[in-house]
Amino acid sequence: MIRNIWAVGRNYADHAKELGNEIPQEPMIFLKAGSCAFFGPEIPLPSWTQEVHHEIELALKFDAQLEISHFGLALDLTERKLQNHLKSKGQPWTIAKSFTSSCPLTQFHKISTEAPLSLLHNLPLALNVNGEVRQLGSTQQMIFSIEKLVSFVKAHFPVCPDDLLLTGTPAGVGPLFRGDRLVAQLGSLIQHEWIVI
Repeated sequence: MIRNIWAVGRNYADHAKELGNEIPQEPMIFLKAGSCAFFGPEIPLPSWTQEVHHEIELALKFDAQLEISHFGLALDLTERKLQNHLKSKGQPWTIAKSFTSSCPLTQFHKISTEAPLSLLHNLPLALNVNGEVRQLGSTQQMIFSIEKLVSFVKAHFPVCPDDLLLTGTPAGVGPLFRGDRLVAQLGSLIQHEWIVI
């Protein structure tokens, strides 16, 4: 069971800039409820949302010893219009990040000698929407490395076995609409399709 999703904000400089945010000096962590994560080919948009943006991210899973044991991809879906409104008022924006079904996941792959953690340090990360490349970056562009993020989260938060760590998103985030077809890729290791409903 996924209890917590420890998500990293502004870990790609170009993404921070595209939203008009400062580049952080240390990892900026926010929490998504573990219950908003799900597997499956369909992404349901809640009826109350107005502007849900896609954010493709490398996702890491903690094992019973709180070490990274698996990797996959996640969409950190964000109700951008509501988030911007709440931020402007200095209010928490949990509802914009942790709504029902706001964290679609691919299948996870085990870290092994054939796929060591170091392999994830420099891989292309992409999201296509309706055949158009929306997000394209590399895990090498992360401001804070995987090791730095893992160390920071474990030092500051009550990390539990099977928790997820989302490592940030490259530039190119944008709105999703019902009927959109998405293809997420992590190098040659993962390719996953979703349809928005």
